[in-house]
Amino acid sequence: MTGTAPLLGIHHVALICSDYARSRAFYTQVLGLTVLAENHRPARDSWKLDLALPDGGQLELFSFPAPPPRPSRPEAQGLRHLAFRVAALEPWLQRLAAHDVICEPVRIDEYTGRRFTFFADPDGLPLELYEVPPASGE
Repeated sequence: MTGTAPLLGIHHVALICSDYARSRAFYTQVLGLTVLAENHRPARDSWKLDLALPDGGQLELFSFPAPPPRPSRPEAQGLRHLAFRVAALEPWLQRLAAHDVICEPVRIDEYTGRRFTFFADPDGLPLELYEVPPASGE
C-alpha cells in the first residue's frame, strides 16, 4: 500500500437490539463484557452502550424505537455472524447452558482443525465461539 498506513484491526462492531434491557443483560451478564460507557440519546429515544472486549475491541449496542427485524438468514449478503475467540469451548458451553442459551453441536473447522459452535443473542443475531487455545508458554 503506497502512502497509506495499513488497517490495524477492528475497533468496534455495532449491533441494534429490539429490547435494550434484555440485550444489555445478555452481553454484560451472560457474555461478561464490561461497560465502557452508557448514554441515553433523548432526541432519538435511543440508548448507546459501549462494551469492552478483552483484546481492546468494542461492541456498540444501540436501541431504537421499533427497529425492523433481521431481513434474512446468515447466508444472505451482509454480516453473516460475529465470532468470539475463546481459549476453550467447554467453560463457555457450560456458562451459556446455565443461562438457558442453546448452542449448536460443536463442529470442527475443516481447514484449521479448530472447534467452534454457534448460538444466538436475544434478537437472533448469530454468534460464534471459536476455540483458539493459547500458545504454549502464554
